[in-house]
Amino acid sequence: MLIEEITMPAFIQGLSITRTVIVPFGSVEEHGAHLPLGTDTIHVYELAKEASRRQALFVAPPVWYGLCRSTSEHPGTITISGASLKAMAIDIVTSLYRRGLRNFVLISGHAGGTHMAALVDAGEELLKGLDEARIAVLSVLDLAARIADGLIETKGDSHAGEVETSLMQLMRPEQVTGTSPEEYPAFPQAILVRNKLSFWPGGVWGDPSKASVQKGGLILEKEIEVLLDLINKLTSLED
Repeated sequence: MLIEEITMPAFIQGLSITRTVIVPFGSVEEHGAHLPLGTDTIHVYELAKEASRRQALFVAPPVWYGLCRSTSEHPGTITISGASLKAMAIDIVTSLYRRGLRNFVLISGHAGGTHMAALVDAGEELLKGLDEARIAVLSVLDLAARIADGLIETKGDSHAGEVETSLMQLMRPEQVTGTSPEEYPAFPQAILVRNKLSFWPGGVWGDPSKASVQKGGLILEKEIEVLLDLINKLTSLED
């Protein structure tokens, strides 16, 4: 059930079936020269919608903006602060809780460390304030980590590479413009840098040339399977 598409009576009826909602978070962020800036949000929202077709779930409208640190200097990236992201997550979940939802899956298509830390921090604060809430916080990389070896060829693939390119070739082929060179960032360990573009000029982390539509279909199916397994564990969790 996509919340933005259903009516008020349908929402009430839905609560009699499930109290679980997926809240997708994404970003508007560079994805190499070949993928759209909205890749993270497109990916996670399509994943959430497909999961809701397999199992009765609410799906909240996606949050398009995220905290993009490493790509903050790339053309097209729009980033917000961790404080803004945390506050937004808390407000959205609190409002959904007041409407009767109790199980919250905050899943992000953007997996930046500072971005995810803000969502985890929000989740911990929500647990303290909402007595009946169950909360999971994860990124699509957490799902990818459970995909069988052999499907994803590129070791450490994480951004605009094999996985995301395959998924976008499946989901939005008209928005994929060829490919980009294989690339892996070379940021200095522990040292913060101002000119981030000089350490990651192409904005790719992986090898887009290994992508395929067929691979995208297999990856999506596995992501759905892992996500639904997590949701079932969350909803059966004893307080």
